[in-house]
Amino acid sequence: MNDTGQSQPKYSVSRRRAITGGTGLLAASLAGCTGSPSSTGAEPTNGSGTDGANGDGPAVAVASFFSFYDFARNIVDETPIQVNNLVPTGLHGHGWEPNASVTKDIIEADAFLHVGPEFQPWADRAIQTLKDDDVDTQLINVREGVELVDLAATLDPEEEGVGKQQGKDPHFWLDPDRAKKSVDNIADGFARLAPDQERSLQANAETYKSDVLEQIDQDYQSIFDAADRDVVQLAAHNAFQYIGVTYDVQMVPLVTNLAASGDVKPSDIADAKEVIKENDIQYIANGVFESRKPAKQLLDETQVEGYLPVTPYAGVREDWVENNWGYKEIAYNINMPTFEVVLGNKQPEEAGPDGWADEWMNFE
Repeated sequence: MNDTGQSQPKYSVSRRRAITGGTGLLAASLAGCTGSPSSTGAEPTNGSGTDGANGDGPAVAVASFFSFYDFARNIVDETPIQVNNLVPTGLHGHGWEPNASVTKDIIEADAFLHVGPEFQPWADRAIQTLKDDDVDTQLINVREGVELVDLAATLDPEEEGVGKQQGKDPHFWLDPDRAKKSVDNIADGFARLAPDQERSLQANAETYKSDVLEQIDQDYQSIFDAADRDVVQLAAHNAFQYIGVTYDVQMVPLVTNLAASGDVKPSDIADAKEVIKENDIQYIANGVFESRKPAKQLLDETQVEGYLPVTPYAGVREDWVENNWGYKEIAYNINMPTFEVVLGNKQPEEAGPDGWADEWMNFE
């Protein structure tokens, strides 16, 4: 590994040999996990280009998290590099464990995009075993060089998902400005993987940052600047602090841990009731990939009239895949309309595209 935290290619063990020759350690490290990964990858671009390390087709990268898969597929547009998402459709990117079938995808890939240490334990185990087995898959840490904010005071710094970044919140990609650094990290990693494509990769990265991330940042800022209320009650896990820090709003999570699988305690419900009452909140936000039960309880026991969707860009639904939604589309079709409503800027029927409120109000 070099001083940037990203490993340089090694050639002592080929990926194909690692699979067929019985190194076996990566399979053992992931065996027994649950889940059934499915990739939603970009199709290879036709024409000549950079072959993968096995010399049998375009270079292939796999991503451990949806947001960075989406950034990557925009960066490789019109290049021969192929990008695949390892997170199954319908699952959250933090809090699931792949089965051993993901081993083959990682070993065969020319590059593995990951979110840095101690966020996805299965990815950490895979990376360690790649190193132990001297497999030549290039590692691209999308979090490298990103300035992280401190954990919210409600969080336990020993919670899984913090680890070596103890005391820091890892959900930086919710801030479009911080997300730019991950785009640079991906483009730089791919340029090392495919030097002949560097100009195209860097140009695509700059275009994505300026046309997508900067525009999202501006539009988020407009929403929060227009709001009279500065508190959002989330029936979701604690993944939205970067929205609060960036746009000067208090994001109050119902589930106080970092992973979407956390339990809701009676005290969490009691605290939420107090926030709702004190701030005269009519609508709350519920995680798309999280339980609806706590939100429904708040509907029954408070003045809240409904819950609407929010997501930290950590997974996709089947219809989102069918419509080719990425970070941009989720921002404009899910998060922004919800923030408009929960902040009191708009009524639900005024937010989002036509029929948005009919689809998403108290969604199942």
